[in-house]
Amino acid sequence: MNAFGGLTLLGLSVGATVFVGLIALLVAAYFMKLGAKAAGIENPTLGRSLIAILGGGILAGIIAEILFFLPGINIIIAFIVYIWVIKAVFDTGWGRAFLAWLISIIIAAVTFFVLGLIIVVL
Repeated sequence: MNAFGGLTLLGLSVGATVFVGLIALLVAAYFMKLGAKAAGIENPTLGRSLIAILGGGILAGIIAEILFFLPGINIIIAFIVYIWVIKAVFDTGWGRAFLAWLISIIIAAVTFFVLGLIIVVL
């Protein structure tokens, strides 16, 4: 092993983490696209879904941290902000934005449950 062996391993680890994170982001965006389509939102694209997932997550996280002194309430406000981002990105109403989020969560949960069953059975 050379002198840079540890550094190379660290670089591979960071690279793998970034890669897996990007794949997870794309999968979440795809579920959001399916949820938006099921909620009746017109023209849900993967790009808009990606913006909604990323923008909503970042903004909600920032809001939750800024309002850390209001435990519980900060999470509720962050969630409302997240739904607002979905509403704004897809140019829809509050009801459809919430429904798109809810359906995307349900689709993801069912998908991963089925995949887990398949893996256990195999």
